[in-house]
Amino acid sequence: MPDLHSLIDALAGTRILVVGDVMLDRFTHGRVDRVSPEAPIPVLRVLSETAMPGGAGNVVANLAALGVPTDLVSAIGDDAAGRELTALVAAQTGRAGGLLTVPGRPTTTKTRFIAGGQQLLRADGETDAALGDADATRLLAAVADRLPGTGVLVLSDYGKGVLTADIVAALIDLAKAADVRVLVDPKGRDYGRYRGAFCVTPNGRELAEATGMVVRDDAGVVSAARALAADCGIANIIATRAEQGMSVVPADGAPTHLRAQAREVFDVSGAGDTVMAVLAAAIGAGAGLAEAANLANIAAGIVVAKVGTATVRPGELHDAASLALVAGPGAKRMSMARAVEQVERWRRQGLRVGFTNGCFDLLHPGHVSLIAQARAACDRLVLGLNSDDSVRRLKGPTRPVQNEASRATVLSALGDVDLVVIFDDDTPMALIQALRPDVLVKGADYSVENVVGAGEVIGWGGRVVLATLTEGQSTTGTIARMK
Repeated sequence: MPDLHSLIDALAGTRILVVGDVMLDRFTHGRVDRVSPEAPIPVLRVLSETAMPGGAGNVVANLAALGVPTDLVSAIGDDAAGRELTALVAAQTGRAGGLLTVPGRPTTTKTRFIAGGQQLLRADGETDAALGDADATRLLAAVADRLPGTGVLVLSDYGKGVLTADIVAALIDLAKAADVRVLVDPKGRDYGRYRGAFCVTPNGRELAEATGMVVRDDAGVVSAARALAADCGIANIIATRAEQGMSVVPADGAPTHLRAQAREVFDVSGAGDTVMAVLAAAIGAGAGLAEAANLANIAAGIVVAKVGTATVRPGELHDAASLALVAGPGAKRMSMARAVEQVERWRRQGLRVGFTNGCFDLLHPGHVSLIAQARAACDRLVLGLNSDDSVRRLKGPTRPVQNEASRATVLSALGDVDLVVIFDDDTPMALIQALRPDVLVKGADYSVENVVGAGEVIGWGGRVVLATLTEGQSTTGTIARMK
């Protein structure tokens, strides 16, 4: 298989044009402590609100996160949501001139109310009315202006009226004239409207509905995909199949079945947008269809382990391509930036995050006991590990006995440890302030007043736990006995 790392590095060298239904995704997070006295419904105490581009905008957000230059052409309303969406897209891509304002047309908005990591309600404001002739002409002109220099044209169809059959046909004709391949995230049952596309990416249910065929296994998926491609004049089909992964059915050659890469699945929202973004960027960078799909499948495994509409960054793809996020104890080792993101995802699920730290040189029963007590005080435990340089400053030039990579690997193998983050400072203060743990754990040889970060943790409503020490256990003592 070609080097996926080289492909990931090459993604930013292409340019993608996305056309389709854009929307504003709002997320209102809170806590439910009681039932309303007015009706048998939960009362959500709002704690935070966020907004981000959705639909075709989420494809663009994923491309932007990968560092891929991207243009978006779509229609929005002359309203507050449209203006907010324009600002968000401009912040992500540096350009938002392709968002065409259509007076009288509402900007599609989806508001999700979330508590304890679960959606309580989604409220949609939208229209699926087709664009009028004048607005369709404006949209096609905007696409024609942006096609030169484009590597791939992505059509993100959410059935909200932007990608009518006539507009889709015109877009594919424009792309063919410019020698640009077209990828389609489809909607509905009539795939004849995508005739001439290079690749269409239905999920399993959509493939079954479009063909009327059974797609329960690999053979069924291949048969349905080949029938769809032949009937509708589509060159290639990639069927996304949730926990079964995805199947690549090319116009020529044998199909490829890629098994799902996710270790945990928390939220599949927007996973199809991530697949489309990575697929388009990889094809634009020169990858073959199977290789591009393999990278997209890896990206899907990352994004479904996140809560809410999410994106994937090059560093995460590199880690996953090295199997660091797919298997093995190394999966638990993360940079501080990525650990902050993971901790936030756990918080959105209502989980309490604990933190402890140390050099953990020559792991002994005292270390194991401390870690077990720390894990018992929380739902997820992050372990801050002093780097080799930090240990030398604290313990002297002969330490550590085991280097930081070896120590991180051993600690990651412990079931009570959920994340390992190496830090280079003499104290973990910066790491604690970044992670904002709910529980801070140190050995009982400290007093609360002397625990680094205790004041900060207590200040934001957390607590400090002093773990019972195991007598006669220390790395220094172990080294002395060895001598």
